[in-house]
Amino acid sequence: MMAARGLSSGDLIVDRRFDFAEGLALGGDLPAAIEVLGEAMERVPGWAAGWFRLGEWHEAAGAPERAAEAWDRALAADPQDLLGAGLKRDLVRAAPVAETMPAAFVEALFDDYAPRFDRALVERLDYCAPELLRRGLDGRRFGRAMDLGCGTGLAGAAFRDICERLEGIDISAGMLAQAEAKGLYDRLAKGDLAALEIGPERYDLIIAADVFVYLGALERILGWCAGSLAPGGVLAFTVEAAAPGEGPLALRESRRFAHAPDHLRAVLAAAGFGSVRLDRAALRSDRGAVIEGFVVIATDLARTPDRQGDGEDVALA
Repeated sequence: MMAARGLSSGDLIVDRRFDFAEGLALGGDLPAAIEVLGEAMERVPGWAAGWFRLGEWHEAAGAPERAAEAWDRALAADPQDLLGAGLKRDLVRAAPVAETMPAAFVEALFDDYAPRFDRALVERLDYCAPELLRRGLDGRRFGRAMDLGCGTGLAGAAFRDICERLEGIDISAGMLAQAEAKGLYDRLAKGDLAALEIGPERYDLIIAADVFVYLGALERILGWCAGSLAPGGVLAFTVEAAAPGEGPLALRESRRFAHAPDHLRAVLAAAGFGSVRLDRAALRSDRGAVIEGFVVIATDLARTPDRQGDGEDVALA
């Protein structure tokens, strides 16, 4: 919730009006809440959190266009998009614009989630992506491995004993602190997966358990993976499966992306992977519903990216 994050407007009068409007909304009087907050926003037009909440109320009141306009204002006030206003806006529009989640939103989300992450995923959501990935590797062992979006180390626990060296990277300092405390990784680093640059390091295995659902468009990260794998290396990841009619890449109400199988095969082939295995599986549950996805194992890099880009800059080795 926005209020829980303590995002004050900086104007005491507006904060009081916001609290009053919250009470009206909780009491079921959304039109009055919208009117009170809308008038208050004239005093603080650059307050992103206020526009975000106004968008939520417009959406709940059945006015998606007004909601999208409010989220546009939130995004203009905060281009880093800490609250994920751009994703909310795209969800109510017929033609989504975003193909990835804003880094500031993902970082804030998981910093807040870190202390209760393991318990929520394993005990309440039946999360099993790391185990599915390990099973998909058919008992192989690896030298150097990279855990992309390592989070609190749930995948690290599943892979530690089959990797000589295990490294991890995540955008959230809170999640990294949890992973560090488990003592599973030889090296941990903070970084945005959407902005990784290919370096001298080469890995025998790169894993991404339930991570690419936050990236959406995968061309750039798959280019990084292809350029960072050692000869004979393996890329293993999970993604949510797009339903028929959702298209190749779908942004869902959960603000997570789903991918169609043909689309996955195409972007992996463009990155240079000659062999791709997609196994459908139940990845976790959400509000009582099973979330179906793919366990993807990609190998046989026939081509080597000479530079990192959008997936079209792949040169023959």
